[in-house]
Amino acid sequence: MIGKEAIEEYLRQRYGPVRLIEFRRLGTGVHGTGFSLVFEVDGQRYDYVIKDLIPEGLGHDYPSDRASVFLLAYDEYNRLPRHVRAIDVLALREDGSLQSISGGREYFLIMEKAEGTNYFNDLEAMKQRDSLLDRDRKKIHAMTDYLREIHSRKKDSRTLYWRKLRDTIGHGECLMGVFDSYPEGILTYEEMAEIEKLAVDYRAKLKPLYRRLSQIHGDFHPGNIWFSDSDFVLLDRSRGPWGEPADDITALSINYIFYSIMYHNQVKGAYREALILFYDTYIEKTSDEEILSVVAPFYAFRGAVVAHPLFYPQLSLEQRHLIFRFVRNVLRADAFDYREPNRYLQ
Repeated sequence: MIGKEAIEEYLRQRYGPVRLIEFRRLGTGVHGTGFSLVFEVDGQRYDYVIKDLIPEGLGHDYPSDRASVFLLAYDEYNRLPRHVRAIDVLALREDGSLQSISGGREYFLIMEKAEGTNYFNDLEAMKQRDSLLDRDRKKIHAMTDYLREIHSRKKDSRTLYWRKLRDTIGHGECLMGVFDSYPEGILTYEEMAEIEKLAVDYRAKLKPLYRRLSQIHGDFHPGNIWFSDSDFVLLDRSRGPWGEPADDITALSINYIFYSIMYHNQVKGAYREALILFYDTYIEKTSDEEILSVVAPFYAFRGAVVAHPLFYPQLSLEQRHLIFRFVRNVLRADAFDYREPNRYLQ
């Protein structure tokens, strides 16, 4: 809630000496609450309205969601004839103060630099081996230990669980958005739609399982996992802090399947052992055998990523279609049998 003192300080910073005449709540609707703001500067009166958004549901769950709504409004209100003008976009800070965030054309993130080597190096090294090395096993145990730790933090929110299911299928960075970025000639529109519809059907199956909502990384793929010996740091947490643990599980494990298809046209050798060890250790540490019944739509998204010709141009068309076959067969199954991954390539 915005305080009167914070409003007055913001107005002074923007306009100089002001006289605040009114700051009061107008009412609450489906999307949020409106406040009347009336003030005077050099004898001129300004009558404005401040809006907020209810912070759950309708895609407004995270502060960044609400910021994006208001930044778009700020950009577009003033472009349309006869529309009321947008004046500013305000951010309420932790200390209760207000600051303007309007007017940006692009936004940038500064972060720490990761040290070490990413897990793609380990996957590449597995291609010549029939079995894992001790260091491979240690890294898989380290990753499953970490996932057990973060996934053990739960949250009671049907809204956020359903959002993760919805975003996995329909978000611009996920299944449908990735398919929309494909060049012509890889899959027909009908083939893409078949996978999308199978994923939508699976969403209906998973919606009652919202008790599974957990803390997640959101993009736990090899390029975001940087190892120094058996310890690692992570990059690029994405698309919200809460979701289905299967999102993290599939983000990593699809790569054991993808790499093995790329080098062997089937899942074999060290890749198959890594896939089995990864699932065995995760399930042993979490007792989450139900994970096998929920991974399918997340494999659909991750399969579309690794089969993408712009992301991984080294695959042949036939190998891409092996991955799509894997996706369709997993989506048609009630649960994923990670010990027999090649059955999904038939």
